[in-house]
Amino acid sequence: MAGIGLFRIFDPKVRRHLISDEGEVVIDEVRQHWVVYSVPMLEVALATALLIAMVTTPIGGQPVVLALVLVLLAHAFWQFLTHHRDRFVVTNMRVMRIRGVFSQTVATTPIARVLDITLQKPIVGRIFGYGHFVFESAAQDQGFREIKWVSRPDDRDLTIQRVIQRTGLRASASVDVVEGDDDSDDDGTGPIGMDSAQEITTTVPAPAPARRGGPPPSSGPASKSIFNSERGNWTDED
Repeated sequence: MAGIGLFRIFDPKVRRHLISDEGEVVIDEVRQHWVVYSVPMLEVALATALLIAMVTTPIGGQPVVLALVLVLLAHAFWQFLTHHRDRFVVTNMRVMRIRGVFSQTVATTPIARVLDITLQKPIVGRIFGYGHFVFESAAQDQGFREIKWVSRPDDRDLTIQRVIQRTGLRASASVDVVEGDDDSDDDGTGPIGMDSAQEITTTVPAPAPARRGGPPPSSGPASKSIFNSERGNWTDED
């Protein structure tokens, strides 16, 4: 329990790097496979054996042996911390890699920029269940070129592909919504669905033609015009 608490102190605390107010959540937090701890464990085992031999067997050069034990334990502990703090994180918005013990490096890139992923599984990796990711995109310049020692690589690959697919669908839906908003007239100054460059044609009725043989000007206040239907003209009558 003490060891677990010690490693919890050195946890990289991924959640504090999230954009919580924008709804960012962790989809997958990838720790390195346990195989990376095999060398530090061997160093600890060797240091333990040397320490037991130094205590139980009267051999010369005990200060040298003790110094070698301390060096092995310190190197093993450093390797434990280095691998423990190396995390690859997939969120609904981006991918991150957090690493470093005393000085921390946080590399991020939007999930949409992850274009091509190569999954490499060596023979030993297929036996023990780990693989290496190789990203072929602009993200490789930010520390995403290779992500090694990934446990359950097939499941992690599918998770990344799903997030990329969902991000692409959301982007397409947003574009469709924006295009649909452009077709509507929100201020009520024009017809809905009319393009801004479309011309509006208004038909103005032509003036009614003048009556054939219209009435001549009146000759006086007492005269009046009478239309003769047989002749088709107007005549004045006093």
